[in-house]
Amino acid sequence: MERPIFRYDFNSPYAYLAAMRIDEVLGPEVEWQPIAFAFLLRAQQRIPWSLTDERPAGVADIERRADERGLPPVVYPEGWPRGSYTLDPLRVAYVAAEEGLLREYTRAAFARNFSAGTGLHGEAALDVAAELGLDRDAVRAAMDGSAKERLRAATDEAIAAGVPGVPTVTVDGEHFWGDDRLEDAAARLVRS
Repeated sequence: MERPIFRYDFNSPYAYLAAMRIDEVLGPEVEWQPIAFAFLLRAQQRIPWSLTDERPAGVADIERRADERGLPPVVYPEGWPRGSYTLDPLRVAYVAAEEGLLREYTRAAFARNFSAGTGLHGEAALDVAAELGLDRDAVRAAMDGSAKERLRAATDEAIAAGVPGVPTVTVDGEHFWGDDRLEDAAARLVRS
């Protein structure tokens, strides 16, 4: 059996909800894999719900789920979703992964984006890394090198695998899209 994969992007509040509880639902053996959701959408020629008239219902759903899960109220960064999108935290996440801090970085970045609502533009992604003890200059240097390539490869792999969106958990080639599908992914994992 292949190791389950949790794919996410930092601009997705549903991915934030999933990241806050995935280890509890699926256990620590899940591979966390940041992907560039904007490129996935482009490949699928899709527009996300957050840019349609479904936005009010989606925002209300996210608020309800956060409350049910005991999370702080979701606060959206300025300009969300288009104006808050950036590849920087995704690249920094791959640098954090090399240091064994992917989960910690991911949760801290999501908290900054959707709990504090301050966003991840500018130096923010590097600030989160520095708060975890990573060297800001080393992270900055890796962002346009190995981290950029790893992000591109993971995104291309997700597109080729037919990942429908973020968050998605993949168990033995079956995709479970949405933070409300974590339990389904866990049940599938048990059957494997």
